[in-house]
Amino acid sequence: MRWLRAMLGGDGEIPRVFVVVALVDSIGTGMFLAGSTIFFVRSVGLTPAQVGLGLAVAGAVGFVSAVPIGALADRLGSRQVLVAVQLWRAASQVGLAFAAGPLAFTVLASCLAVADGAASGLTQSVVSDAVGPQRRVPTMAAMRALRNVGFGVGALATAPLLAAGTEWTYRSVMLGDALSFVVAAVLLSRVRTSRPRPDGRPRQSPLRALASVRDHRYLALAGLNGVLCLHMTVLAVLIPLWTIESTAAPAAVVPFAVVVNTVLAVVLQVRFSQAARGVSGGARALRWSGVAMAGACLLIAVTGRTNVWLSVCVLAVGVLLLTFGELWQSAGGWELSYAFADQETLSTHLAVFNLGTTAQSILGPALLAPTVLSGDGVGWLALSVVFVVVATLVAPTVTALTRALPEPVPLAAHRSPS
Repeated sequence: MRWLRAMLGGDGEIPRVFVVVALVDSIGTGMFLAGSTIFFVRSVGLTPAQVGLGLAVAGAVGFVSAVPIGALADRLGSRQVLVAVQLWRAASQVGLAFAAGPLAFTVLASCLAVADGAASGLTQSVVSDAVGPQRRVPTMAAMRALRNVGFGVGALATAPLLAAGTEWTYRSVMLGDALSFVVAAVLLSRVRTSRPRPDGRPRQSPLRALASVRDHRYLALAGLNGVLCLHMTVLAVLIPLWTIESTAAPAAVVPFAVVVNTVLAVVLQVRFSQAARGVSGGARALRWSGVAMAGACLLIAVTGRTNVWLSVCVLAVGVLLLTFGELWQSAGGWELSYAFADQETLSTHLAVFNLGTTAQSILGPALLAPTVLSGDGVGWLALSVVFVVVATLVAPTVTALTRALPEPVPLAAHRSPS
């Protein structure tokens, strides 16, 4: 396990509990992603259209509920609410395992989405409360690296269950995910947090805390980060469809691209987070992310005009650039979301910042698939321009946020100690 200690920081600076939580949680999620759709169609008896509609409704519910839950965490405590959210996820998964019909599926999927939509921001908040400003981004990077390992392990564990093809083996996929949430909740309940709260100052109500997030600059930064999160849609939806419909490359390239992306995320995420320390580092990482993803789109655009081997090689380089963009986006987004959030309403601000990520997962496939994939690579060129524009807007947005601080200081002065 030396490689793991080296990746996470061999001196014990990354709290082990967060790494274990990330691994356990993601194994369950990997099982769900690999087997849930098959379960819903073959065991619950839903049509693909019913599954798609139910998940779309659930995504919208998760989007609108994330910020109120973040505000509630600022009042009750981020750790306590995250533990409750994990248990809620477990209960929702158990319900889905025994769902019958499209209405029950949609209701239970929406219940799950309420928790899923809030979990990311709450996790960021708990990490910050537990490890402090100097270690929160490296901790998030370590967790993300292990989550990629967990996704793969969970997907592999699901294969024999799906191969068996019985109702209970399908159902065990859902129950396995539920169990992972319970284990994560137990582990998180033991985490010690220490967010300071001035004596005698009353806690804000959730609605008042929600109203406090009205800085248009912070919202703009969240939006820019959300656009950069489109790397998820590009890898999961656009590249597979483009490869099989518009290039001479074989379909086998698609899983290979996913494997390359996953392995690089495991190995390099912590290292890339080191380049995003401080406000200046975070802004630089987001700019690099936009440029890298623009380059990936430009390369992918030309694969429709090349032979088999050249298409494969160019796609490989494009996926490499896309992965680099993903790693820089994650690190830069964590750093800047923390840096400009009001510490008294940290969970609320982080929930708002994560709305961009949630929005792209809901709107990205629907908006990009028909536009980017139409034409002869023109859509990819347009998407590359979008990423370049976002990269260009990061610096002035961060500068405006810095100047709006109560005591404006140079960007470099915000750098976290090594």
